[in-house]
Amino acid sequence: MQPKQYKDLDPSPRILLGPGPSTASPRVLRAMATPLVGHLDPQFLALMDEVQQLLRFVFQTENELTIPVSGTGSAGMETSLCNFIEAGDHVLIAINGYFGERLYQMANLYGAQVDRLERPWGQVFDPTEIESALKKKKYKLVALVHAETSTGALQPGIPEIAAAAHQQGALIVLDTVTSLGGLPVEIDAWDVDIAYSGSQKCLSAPPGLAPLTVSDRARQMLRSRKTPVANWYLDLTLLDKYWGQERTYHHTAPISMNYALREALRLAAEEGLQARFARHRTNAELLWEGLEALDLSMLVPLQNRLPTLTTPLVPPGVDELVVRQRLLNEFNIEIAGGFGPLKGQIWRIGLMGFSSRPENVLLLLSALEHILSKS
Repeated sequence: MQPKQYKDLDPSPRILLGPGPSTASPRVLRAMATPLVGHLDPQFLALMDEVQQLLRFVFQTENELTIPVSGTGSAGMETSLCNFIEAGDHVLIAINGYFGERLYQMANLYGAQVDRLERPWGQVFDPTEIESALKKKKYKLVALVHAETSTGALQPGIPEIAAAAHQQGALIVLDTVTSLGGLPVEIDAWDVDIAYSGSQKCLSAPPGLAPLTVSDRARQMLRSRKTPVANWYLDLTLLDKYWGQERTYHHTAPISMNYALREALRLAAEEGLQARFARHRTNAELLWEGLEALDLSMLVPLQNRLPTLTTPLVPPGVDELVVRQRLLNEFNIEIAGGFGPLKGQIWRIGLMGFSSRPENVLLLLSALEHILSKS
């Protein structure tokens, strides 16, 4: 059967202001066009070292085992669980949104005895709640989300939660998918054991890699496992040999994606983390002021609100899907709606990485004003 003729790719140039991916810098896109080399070529091995050094910079860590997992942020999440859970282990998951729920589902797949600590979507935990829960049972892991992409809520008190976990002999796993590169993530200062992220949000590379960092404490626990890791592709005992000094073949790394991530991280280093965080905050405040001027209320209180992802409430009588469709079709702007218990109730507006620009904020606000005035 002869295939039909397909046209050249020519997608509309969207302004990506949803929960991810964010718009990639032209420098990142150019880096992806760099000619391929082999995944064991000395030039690529040298690039791997640079990527690791730059990841340590954005994670603010000296952890030796700091790598980009070949896969999306969910691969980073699964890597963070499957390597440290054995059947029967007790695990505590703090759930206040969709991605806490995903952590819970994954932990169950590896045979853990998983307890849930829950807050309504959009709220955050008081660190003392988690500390109290940790005292009730001998947990091996406690996992939670730093920046919940489904709600726009920022979890405070990570250093206190980590200290409580360690006092009870547990490791802490932290989801930084919507925070790394956009607001402070201080792995060593906070004493976090395992943290993962995604390449496509505040770092503004395409989706496909999951930055991951693992403390020496967690590596020791990994070495003391009684059973093999129940996941070949994401087994850190194997990946460590590829990314470490041995450079033992494990899988064919995505060469072009590592080019992109290196350039995205280089941009972050050039800008400086404090300047980058300030830019995200300034543009978020501009957005919040503009949304409030349109009489839109926010789901998350100011003190717990992410500067990288804002969740305004949909006004009564407004069809949130129609608004999003008009933004896309008339203005080439992408934002997202809510899901789960927040379906139809919120919009999710991302100002992450290269997308966090004042001109994008003002364009979105103008477009929303135009659409809502005619709703």
